[in-house]
Amino acid sequence: MSSIAHFALALVVVTILALLACRDRKSIRIRYVIQLLIIEILLAYFFLHSEAGLGFVKGFAALFDKLLGFAGQGTDFVFGGMGDKGLAFFFLKVLCPIVFISALIGILQYIKVLPFIIRIIGTVLSKVNGMGKLESFNAVSSLILGQSENFIAYKDILGKMSEKRMYTMAATAMSTVSMSIVGAYMTMLDAKYVVAALVLNMFSTFVVLSLINPYDANNEEELHLGNQHVGQSFFEMLGEYILAGFKVAIIVAAMLIGFIALIAALNGLFSIIFGLSFQEILGYFFYPFAWILGIPTHEALQVGSIMATKLVSNEFVAMMEVQKISAELSPRSLGVLSVFLVSFANFSSIGIIAGAIKGLNEHQGNVVSRFGLKLLYGSTLVSILSAAITGLVLG
Repeated sequence: MSSIAHFALALVVVTILALLACRDRKSIRIRYVIQLLIIEILLAYFFLHSEAGLGFVKGFAALFDKLLGFAGQGTDFVFGGMGDKGLAFFFLKVLCPIVFISALIGILQYIKVLPFIIRIIGTVLSKVNGMGKLESFNAVSSLILGQSENFIAYKDILGKMSEKRMYTMAATAMSTVSMSIVGAYMTMLDAKYVVAALVLNMFSTFVVLSLINPYDANNEEELHLGNQHVGQSFFEMLGEYILAGFKVAIIVAAMLIGFIALIAALNGLFSIIFGLSFQEILGYFFYPFAWILGIPTHEALQVGSIMATKLVSNEFVAMMEVQKISAELSPRSLGVLSVFLVSFANFSSIGIIAGAIKGLNEHQGNVVSRFGLKLLYGSTLVSILSAAITGLVLG
């Protein structure tokens, strides 16, 4: 099958699966779905094929490389160059830079640069996605601030949101990733796929939400963002973001320790009982999805296994698995898989998002917990759609 045929098949599958979970199909506005898909395909081509797009990616990657270098100076001062000696490399070189990136985000947030960018891009997006400005702002702010920190900006209006709007807000947060963690991804995946995924996931989220959770934003109560740093001094804010960044790094490290150990234990147990490892069995479950995305038959099982690993653990565990087999995969398969992995769509994110919202508004946190599985379901469809568009463009 050609890449176009695989894309068409993937689009049909994603659409059917989204419609199966939709409770109000009459409210779906096909025009917005089509125009979002067209824009997304054009953006994918821009970032993955055009000279200007590749130049942008190269510049973006160079910027993060510089930032990681600055972050490394702080890490080396505290840990005495252990990372350069290969000691605790992943924690020191991949996770610790999150602290510095988080601090930069805090500064840009405090001096009103990020809020301005969020509002401008959010306003433009609201013109093409058929959703409200609040939902569009949330898509951009989730990308910059992260899936849990993002909701702090909405703390004063969470209680006024309808269930449908809460689903949109939470699904957007789960389907994107935080800029503070992008540098870590770039140490494990090709930068162009990371950058492409950031943009594609945003538009794929709008497409899937238009199918799985349609509603007219004009019928929703008009809500406005609050100011996140009222009454805080610069250094109060800076300390808050630095600690938040370190907290994220520690949480990711803890999750990795736990999930990698659990997967190793499950692999051993399943091998004894079934003669196949846990990841191999998961690979068979995701094999059809890998094939639909155009992954060659001889690679589909490995790719499906990594896709499943990301779902049941997190993207870091899956990316580490990719590094082990990247030489065995074709460039196209590696690109498709890389884009699929760049999102927070996994089981642990349900708890993270629900917990973050519950800390701000207990009722809405409980609402999000109730549709947690649907949240993960929709976000996984987002990843599949982004990967399918990547496969189409890569040919």
